[in-house]
Amino acid sequence: MIRTAIVGTGGIAGICHVPALRVQAHRAEIVAAVDVDAVRAEAFAAEHGIPAVHTDLHTMLREERPDVVHLCTPPFLHAEQAVACLNAGAWVWCEKPVALSLAELDRIRAAEGTAAAGAVFQHRYGSGARYLRELIAAGTLGRPLVAQCVTTWYRDDAYYDVPWRGTWRSEGGGPTLGHGIHQMDLMLSVLGPWAEVRAMAGRLDRDVETEDVSTALVRFENGAIATVVNSVLSPREESYLRFDLADATVELRHLYGYSNADWTFTGRNPGVKWEPPDDLPSSHTAQLAEFLDGYEAGIRPDLGRPTMELVTALYKAAVTGRPVVRGEIDASDPFYGALHGGRPEAFR
Repeated sequence: MIRTAIVGTGGIAGICHVPALRVQAHRAEIVAAVDVDAVRAEAFAAEHGIPAVHTDLHTMLREERPDVVHLCTPPFLHAEQAVACLNAGAWVWCEKPVALSLAELDRIRAAEGTAAAGAVFQHRYGSGARYLRELIAAGTLGRPLVAQCVTTWYRDDAYYDVPWRGTWRSEGGGPTLGHGIHQMDLMLSVLGPWAEVRAMAGRLDRDVETEDVSTALVRFENGAIATVVNSVLSPREESYLRFDLADATVELRHLYGYSNADWTFTGRNPGVKWEPPDDLPSSHTAQLAEFLDGYEAGIRPDLGRPTMELVTALYKAAVTGRPVVRGEIDASDPFYGALHGGRPEAFR
């Protein structure tokens, strides 16, 4: 039985991680919950039948010796906590954003040994996305040409009353990093490596340090060109992806998760149908199954570096006003260590 622990007992832990683990109850058990708020941790453990409660990560790692740790804490804690878990021999499944910078992400990867870390990017794992990738790989839909990647959500001023939100130091970035990253990750899983980014971003309406909206043009190695929009200012919320290929248009409209019913297919060839073999919603449940398969087989999970590199390039392009090509942001680049590139006033 795989011994799992949940660190951070806020909403995402109870809404997404516990149900996903319950589906895997035949091979995984929750042995501990950790939160700096003892009252909240005790209530969470009581609600979900978790036997051990801790307020300190290091104590939990020493006393409970979990095989896998789910990190559901605020973003600024992820790198330090992930490294601590890996050093203790525990695999890590970390909520997005896994890190506040490429430097932090690479620090996590460097700490891996017999244990490994993976990112929560559940939208890759729905049956619709898997089927689309299969059709593209087989050449059934023709060459990818144009794409749209839209995350237009709404977060009011009260959302930013939480102390760690809206600051470079603790949240790392705005909707580009914290919200749109899911749709951008799904776009990359479909279109493959990106080549160049041009972008604009700004703080238009929220009292935050970071951006509250960003837009970008992304050129891919296969020649496809995509537009990207990330916003927390949009009263009608939507997550939207559109892929125009030579012989078909495939669209996905949803908000926080999708099923097969959320996809629309328009094909030029009447002989080609959109018929996924199953209907698996995008979810923590879908991704956790594969994460645990990898754990049992000793296969290192994906930490999402290409996606984080795209996010970093978008910020650099927006701040500097010039195109950014993939691979140019190395350890000597100021944007490698912080998404504002040493200019935290960029969107003031």
